Amino acid sequence: MTEQALSKETTSHPYIVINKDVCGGSPIIEGTRTRVIDIAIEYELLGRSADEIIRSHPHVSLYQIHDALSFYYENRDELDRKIKQDREFITLLKVNFPSKMV
Repeated sequence: MTEQALSKETTSHPYIVINKDVCGGSPIIEGTRTRVIDIAIEYELLGRSADEIIRSHPHVSLYQIHDALSFYYENRDELDRKIKQDREFITLLKVNFPSKMV
C-alpha cells in the first residue's frame, strides 16, 4: 500500500475524498484536483447550473458535480469558513503584493 493511499480519507459520498497531500486536505472529487468548494462557489455564488459547471470542468461527470454539491450542503458551515479564509488570504495578498498592471 502506498503512502498516498494511506493519507486518503473516504467520505460517505462515492465521488468525494479528502487527501491531506492534495489541495491542502480540502475535499476533492476523486481522481481530480477539483475542490468541492470550487464547485460550490460556481453554483452558489456565480449562479452556474450543473451543466454549465461541467462545461468549465469537462473532466468531471454530472454525478460528481451533484455529489460535490451534496457534500457541500452537508458540510456547509465548515466549507463556508474555508471559503471565507481563502478570500481573506487573497485580500491579504492583494494588499501586500499590489498589481503592477494598473
